[in-house]
Amino acid sequence: MATKKSQSKAAANDMGAFWKWLYVAGILVAAVAGAVGFKNDILSIVLALIGVLVGLFYFDSSDLMNFGLRYVIVTAAAGSLSAFPAVGPYITGFFTAFAAFLGPVVLGMVVTFFWKKYFG
Repeated sequence: MATKKSQSKAAANDMGAFWKWLYVAGILVAAVAGAVGFKNDILSIVLALIGVLVGLFYFDSSDLMNFGLRYVIVTAAAGSLSAFPAVGPYITGFFTAFAAFLGPVVLGMVVTFFWKKYFG
């Protein structure tokens, strides 16, 4: 028979898996929509909300500096990929949308970081 402690660990692992797959799905949807040039305000709002929630509940706020550096690198890469002939606009759209999804994730991590630092 499972104990109460092992049941709570299993529930936490299930929620961790949920947030992880929501993060992966958000990246894929944002990047593919950006690559094909699909623009929709409702999709942007939903992806931003998902990004903030994933940043709040999935990522560890102590890793904020490393994750923020990854965000800056992806953003810089997105700005410089349009020079490739024939595929430049698709690659640029892919990385621009990927960076646009990572922005709210970083925002959620920043909120969690400062909450833990000053109130937790």
